[in-house]
Amino acid sequence: MSDGTALAGPDGALRCPWALSTPDYVAYHDEEWGRPVHGDAALYERLSLEAFQSGLSWITILRRREGFRAAFAGFDIAKVATFTDADRDRLLADAGIIRNRAKIDATIANARVLTDWALGELDDLIWSHAPDPTARPVPKTLADVPAVTPESTALSKALKKRGLRFVGPTTAYALMQACGLVDDHLEACVVRSALS
Repeated sequence: MSDGTALAGPDGALRCPWALSTPDYVAYHDEEWGRPVHGDAALYERLSLEAFQSGLSWITILRRREGFRAAFAGFDIAKVATFTDADRDRLLADAGIIRNRAKIDATIANARVLTDWALGELDDLIWSHAPDPTARPVPKTLADVPAVTPESTALSKALKKRGLRFVGPTTAYALMQACGLVDDHLEACVVRSALS
């Protein structure tokens, strides 16, 4: 049982304890989580996946990511914006994704909203909410990692005000963690030291 501090992984290096339950998590933790993500399409994908994750384990989404990419046209915003009722029915029958009507509808609706935005506008909006990295101490244990912050609450409000759905403050913070707006790798984590 972990006390929330970094634990030795399969190679002996210390990592955030949540990352050690499966090889999929180790790879995601080491190669993606907390690294800066830019570009409207990449951020739309992450925003969509975080919305689908709401109420579920991240590993459930991670293991279906290729299925999501295939189902949602590689998260090409312009293509998803043209999805019809037939596409919605196809998605609701697709066992390769999470078949949640509200989340599918939100992903399509968000693409339609984003087609009216200028290129780079989603990237600019999301990254404008990145907090000062020195504003809070480096987390030593999982108990030091928040689920919501003032910045994620502000980001959520800004996204909702612009018409995006399924973007609550917790989802917004998970997006900030996944896309490198914040670095919540624990102080002793090998990835934190590699990124420093």
